[in-house]
Amino acid sequence: MLTVYLMILLDLSIVYTGMPEIGRTMAMSPIMQTWVQNAYLLFFGGFLLLSARLGDTFGRKRVLQLGVVLFTLASVVIGFSQSSYELIAARAIQGLAASILAPSVLAVISATFAEGSERTRALSWYSVVAGAGASLGMVLGGIFAGLLSWRIGFLVNLPIGIALLFAINRVIPDGERMQGRFDVIGAVTSTLGMGLLVYGLVNSADHGWLAPVTVLSLVAAVVVLAFFLWFERRAAFPVLPLRLFASRERSAAYAGRMLYIGSMVSFFFFTTQYMQQVLGYTALQAGLGFLPMTVLTFGSAVTIPRLTRVMGGPTLLMGALAFMAAGLIWLAQAGANATYWQLAVPMTLIGIGNGTAMAPLTAAGVHGVEPRDQGAASGVVNVAHQLGGSVGLSILIVVFASATDPAASGVAAIGHQINAAMLGAAVMNIVAIALTAAFILPAERSNGAARPASSMLPQAD
Repeated sequence: MLTVYLMILLDLSIVYTGMPEIGRTMAMSPIMQTWVQNAYLLFFGGFLLLSARLGDTFGRKRVLQLGVVLFTLASVVIGFSQSSYELIAARAIQGLAASILAPSVLAVISATFAEGSERTRALSWYSVVAGAGASLGMVLGGIFAGLLSWRIGFLVNLPIGIALLFAINRVIPDGERMQGRFDVIGAVTSTLGMGLLVYGLVNSADHGWLAPVTVLSLVAAVVVLAFFLWFERRAAFPVLPLRLFASRERSAAYAGRMLYIGSMVSFFFFTTQYMQQVLGYTALQAGLGFLPMTVLTFGSAVTIPRLTRVMGGPTLLMGALAFMAAGLIWLAQAGANATYWQLAVPMTLIGIGNGTAMAPLTAAGVHGVEPRDQGAASGVVNVAHQLGGSVGLSILIVVFASATDPAASGVAAIGHQINAAMLGAAVMNIVAIALTAAFILPAERSNGAARPASSMLPQAD
């Protein structure tokens, strides 16, 4: 399951540092280049709620196998693609496959390991992959694009996918299936509503919040999703059981995850632009620039069990978010002539925060969920993850565009705008700290006897 998740994360982030090389070799315009990522995000986010319920309904093993086959075949098509349209279409299929795989991974982990130390140890390793996978993708993207070919990052999924099919067939149980009719209306409206929402957010990044297509997409998304929620309250077997939001702790964890992921996606996006456009780094140099952060992300994630015994899950989460905010504020002070070390030192703080934030957010997001709702709960966690990245980046692109400095020009002006976006990302983490203090921490204390603080996160073996 961790290998499946790592495969998804690598191909989500590997295009950031490899995008200039992809655009050059495929003769893609800047607008076409954005759709290499947007097509993936649109299908990933649009189908998440539907895909998350498929495993509960038809069996997780079967759904996992379907997702791996789709993802692997799409990766091969991307690796051998000869036109931009072929590449973008295959990225859309990759996004659909990722929407099947991402919630299935978390659902299998939650269903396989009993709540308590077993599950939270498993979630710790899930968080290691979640935290380090994205930054590792940035490094590998730069290495492949700079030394070999950006196509290698996709073609490598063929042997991995074949091996995963054998492993899933051998070790993953099919699991219980949800009894009753499949919620067709909920499936259609959730997919349509989420697709419109993600498309509106993606379009806002390219054309602004007031562009007619953006406004129409977002208004239509609100209408469709409002109908979806109204129908789900009355459905006998809903795609999205609204009882998942009855817990303030879980709801705060979903909101906190959106804010945290929004800041991280924006950090990767703007830091890559800063290294290549302002400081003049190559794709290889930019990719390697994330290596210290990647190492610290992994290193801090594996220390979570010991830290949790001392601090407790929510306190650890607030500390991680504080590290993130401090690193982003520090990074925002770098100028157009900054040395690499002026980036590397604040990125160490971001790496530590990134490595320790994911586990407590994930644990709080799936805590107390009934077995029949594991897939749906995992889907909500991934929806929060996906929407957080899209919404956060869209908001901070608006911040970037509006933070003009009349006294600056050229790379200095771009650097000023990126610094403003970094400060906005820091604010997101500060808001997440407030949510944790207001809802997640009190929930842990009130359940102290039934659920010790240390049970939110992995315990030492």
